[in-house]
Amino acid sequence: MEFLQKTNIDFVGFRRVSIAISLFILIGGISTILLKGFNYSIEFTGGTLVQVAFDKPVDVAQLRAALKAQGLSPEIQSATAPGGKVSYTLREKGDEKAMEDASSRTMSVLKAAFPDNPPTLEKKDFVGPVVGKDLKRRTYWAIFLSLLGIVAYVAFRFSNPVWGIVGVLELFHDVVGTAAIFSIMGMEVDLLIVTALLTIAGYSINDTIIIFDRMRENLRIKRGASFKEIVNSSINETLTRTIITVLTVQTVCVVLLIFGGPVLRHFSLAMVIGNFLGTYSSIAAAAALIYEWEVQMGGKKAGDEPAAAAIKVKALKKQRGNA
Repeated sequence: MEFLQKTNIDFVGFRRVSIAISLFILIGGISTILLKGFNYSIEFTGGTLVQVAFDKPVDVAQLRAALKAQGLSPEIQSATAPGGKVSYTLREKGDEKAMEDASSRTMSVLKAAFPDNPPTLEKKDFVGPVVGKDLKRRTYWAIFLSLLGIVAYVAFRFSNPVWGIVGVLELFHDVVGTAAIFSIMGMEVDLLIVTALLTIAGYSINDTIIIFDRMRENLRIKRGASFKEIVNSSINETLTRTIITVLTVQTVCVVLLIFGGPVLRHFSLAMVIGNFLGTYSSIAAAAALIYEWEVQMGGKKAGDEPAAAAIKVKALKKQRGNA
């Protein structure tokens, strides 16, 4: 299936703008995360989760006001439960004893505030601060080791560590940009969001590898072309495939965002943002960085032709050596 027939877009010509936009997203995202941080869920901070259900819907503002009047200020999330009930999840932070007291007080306050619509306790979970810190540490290690593994794979796959580093910089840009949105909006970051970020990294590097692989193939086939022509033709030749892939994923994510309910809403939002950033960086930024490195920083500033020839000779020698 070909949505775009024989496109000839000069992506390399717009490389400075693309790289500038990516740097803005990356630096802005890192600055936001460092300055504002994340609103971590109790999986990372420790605390108690109390889930109650009412037979009739209760206004969240009224629920919060009743609890606040008694010195309680939990985070509240509502969802429609089976049987037409409305389920409210309340999160409180603190040690186990304080949380046990808080959950008991919460039930007493709600029963007194809504005598005609008494709540039912459905679930109560406690996560200690030590467990929360361990989960946070493991999350950081999972992300770091994933990125490290991707660098190693891409460097081995293309016999060039620079291409691997560029691929990881590009997906790091996507993950940071998505995480920064959650930091700015103060949305809760839980293990499901971490899953979304790792999924974004996987989709992003997949698109990048497709373009890199076509670049390597064209270096071998189009021996008389300049490196600029190689990069542009590689992106244009894979453009339809990239658009079909991202539209397929985005369609599912948008449907989940609209109809998936509050449990999947933040996960779906992360996927929508991450897929958009990943597609942009794969098409506009990753190959542009390779071009800047190989041509502008590789000592071949006299023109594209000598740079392309040098890159092709080097790639062919490595392929022959591996054979």
